[in-house]
Amino acid sequence: MFIDKIKIKIKAGNGGDGAVSFYTEKYVPNGGPDGGDGGPGGDIIFTADERKTNLSEFSFSKAFKAEDGERGGSKYCHGKSGKNLVIGLPQGTVIRDAETGGILADLFSADSSVTVLKGGYGGKGNARFKSSRRQAPTFAQSGVKTQQREVVLELKTIADVGLIGFPNVGKSTLISVISAARPKIANYHFTTLSPVLGVVQYYEHFFTVADIPGLIEGASSGAGLGFEFLRHIERTRLLVHLVDISGSEGRDPVQDYRTIRAELNGYCEKLSEIPEIVVLNKCDLLQDKSQIKQFEKAVKVKPLQIVGAIAEGTEQLIAEIYKKLQTLPPPRPLEFEPFEYAPRDISGYDIIKTGEGEFEILGGLVDELARNVLLDNPDSMRYFQRKLKGEGVFKALRKAGAKEGDTVRMMDIEFDFLE
Repeated sequence: MFIDKIKIKIKAGNGGDGAVSFYTEKYVPNGGPDGGDGGPGGDIIFTADERKTNLSEFSFSKAFKAEDGERGGSKYCHGKSGKNLVIGLPQGTVIRDAETGGILADLFSADSSVTVLKGGYGGKGNARFKSSRRQAPTFAQSGVKTQQREVVLELKTIADVGLIGFPNVGKSTLISVISAARPKIANYHFTTLSPVLGVVQYYEHFFTVADIPGLIEGASSGAGLGFEFLRHIERTRLLVHLVDISGSEGRDPVQDYRTIRAELNGYCEKLSEIPEIVVLNKCDLLQDKSQIKQFEKAVKVKPLQIVGAIAEGTEQLIAEIYKKLQTLPPPRPLEFEPFEYAPRDISGYDIIKTGEGEFEILGGLVDELARNVLLDNPDSMRYFQRKLKGEGVFKALRKAGAKEGDTVRMMDIEFDFLE
């Protein structure tokens, strides 16, 4: 099963919680807090894997999570860091955010690697909260909890040459003759159901050819298989447009050529700008060679002539392809503005009036305080109140209309507002 586009869920590891611990030892009368920090969670990393050719493995498992960081320990011991999750993808895969469509990465080269999600920070242990005024803090910080994201993986085959044309014009036969590729060959439409890559040798030089299946009229709008596989032409440097000049399928060769060109233009302007070599196949079936002249006059190109089934004319075609490739720039990755997930907000907040004399505080500051506050711990609650005052929350409540005695909710805490 060939899959070249799929949506998956990814989540970096959560940070480990900080520890609450106190140093105690015989003959050491003045111990103190020694709780260590939690370990950071693992990252989500995508890398290019040359051994993989499509995304079919992701149809069975669509959720991926990196390892969480471990909790801190006593004696200032840090928790173990969560292991990064490295996901191998076929070279040429483009990674997009499912919600916005923004491109996170293009794994164009064989050594491509990108960290898409960072693991959560580990929480601070109670030793970190010791101060001259707080000698024995009995609270620690929770690790940062990460957010699950959805990304779309889209494979765009990287090949020097894209082999295009109507079904059953001899593309599979041609690629099997000029390379070591062995696609399925049969006398019916859509024999090839996925792009086939072949490596062609010209003396001591090599180039890659991709057989692009399923192009018919309406392919750019989803007809046949073309809509699924037109994306694989985007990275090619040169197109070899194969036409059945014999009309053995009952179609007009000129109209075939024009139809495929229209589909390329309809998919995206970039495809219409890729240089092209036009090749007439099945020339041995022609009774009247004047049809070749008529084709040349109608489409205004000078095509090459081959008989793919017996490899006639294929050496000239290989030489022409190599010569043309020498004049073209090397393939390049996509040009895009990298999309990045916004960093976690730890200071923003909104005040919402939920009723008469009732207010609720929401936002990143609330989430950050949730990591630091233990509702049943006096030290923690004093820290909570100082933080609210320092961030200007009380002042903002007054500005929002809160009066003494009004109810304020934040996290699982409900308190009376005092001027």
